Amino acid sequence: MKAPFSAYLDGIAPALKAVVNALGDTYDYVSVLSTDSIGFTITMSQRNKSVTNETMTTERGSVVRVMQNGLYSEYAFNEFDPEHPEATAERLKAALDAQLALLKATNAQIYTTGILSDEPLTLRVEKETERLPETENVEALVGFLMRLSDRGMATIEGAIDCNVRGMSTHISKLFLTANRDLRQSYVYTEGSISAFGPNAEGEIKNAYEGVSGLGGPEILEGLNGVLEKLPKQMADLLGSEKIVPGEYEIVTDPGISGLIAHEAFGHGVEMDMFVKERALGADYIGKRVGSELVTMHEGALCAESVTSFAFDDEGTLAGDVIEIDRGILKTGICDALSALRLGTVPTGNGKRENYAHKVYTRMTNTMFDSGTDSVEQMIESIRHGYLLSGTESGMEDPKHWGIQCIIARGYEIRDGKLTGKVVSPVIMTGYVPDLLGGITMASTDRVVEGNGGCGKGYKEWVKVADGGPYLKTKARLG
Repeated sequence: MKAPFSAYLDGIAPALKAVVNALGDTYDYVSVLSTDSIGFTITMSQRNKSVTNETMTTERGSVVRVMQNGLYSEYAFNEFDPEHPEATAERLKAALDAQLALLKATNAQIYTTGILSDEPLTLRVEKETERLPETENVEALVGFLMRLSDRGMATIEGAIDCNVRGMSTHISKLFLTANRDLRQSYVYTEGSISAFGPNAEGEIKNAYEGVSGLGGPEILEGLNGVLEKLPKQMADLLGSEKIVPGEYEIVTDPGISGLIAHEAFGHGVEMDMFVKERALGADYIGKRVGSELVTMHEGALCAESVTSFAFDDEGTLAGDVIEIDRGILKTGICDALSALRLGTVPTGNGKRENYAHKVYTRMTNTMFDSGTDSVEQMIESIRHGYLLSGTESGMEDPKHWGIQCIIARGYEIRDGKLTGKVVSPVIMTGYVPDLLGGITMASTDRVVEGNGGCGKGYKEWVKVADGGPYLKTKARLG
């Protein structure tokens, strides 16, 4: 079925349009983004049980953006009386004028920016889903997740708890300008199972796997398959050793390939960082940054996942950007205002944490392209190295292009064969062009994963997804 667009947003759209038109008498550009997103989070474990009507992206509210004489200002609000749009317009105008006056009164350097495009467009997108979070039988789902936790405790040797989580969100967004009326509705869902257990030294190890996708709570049924992977994963972790630091040949599974894509050419080519001269990537456009096997896509249309929307939070249609083409950095990704300042075009990557937060250039799906090799061929080609699996966290330095990834498990390879030895945790560090330049093999398969989210620095959390095939390269591990 189609995920129905919010009746609330449909109902207030005419009045919001009246607000846009009223403000248009004063300002050179006016837009309104309104969001109505509902969902749930269920967490079941042996120690804690929780059901809430919130997820990372549940919200209801609006934000107006205006421009006057090259200066942009925004005002967010969550109270709106559709019976009196003129009163709302006056209230917003007073607040926006006060902001612009304050900006002009300061001694701060002011950057004037051109006017955003407002080409006429009407769009209504309602994506497919089997079920909706707002009509889900939550009681039945609670029982299903609790049974998974119980099964985990019965089957995962060494586990002292088994946490099972399910989240589903129905997002509806309305974007209005003088000439645009864009409406979209879609559902995304994610779930995970985490088992915890102490090793011989008393360190708590965490075996973790998840599912995610564009669709409703039906996606959580995939947790049955996830649970089957965890007994071996926990055994591997509890029997793991510390790695001897050094440079090794490595094979990354799709999850780790996605982590590299996200950290290496995610934040590093977010072009609002180009405006601030805080990203080394700006100096490498048109230059080689990886081997011939490296082609990377970014965009809401390059994969179907939790962040595959129809338009971004500035009303720019979703795209599929080839950031790297056979090793050559072609472009970055850009929100609409940064694009104006850089003299380029927006790529559909302007995203807000919620209606009350600023737009930044943010990732959507960040993916390596597939190759022609098999995982077996990769392993057979390695004299001494590791197959890396299990994402824990990552970070990068866009200014100097350093990268650090924390990986759950490394499986030792010697003379082309897995030895059975497992190391954990593994910290991978390096210089991005060296890491990507060392890629010599890529598998035919490709996977996208969308559990969790991404912050800009230490805040501004949004949904992202990433992935790719298995890759062979070299890296420093410790």
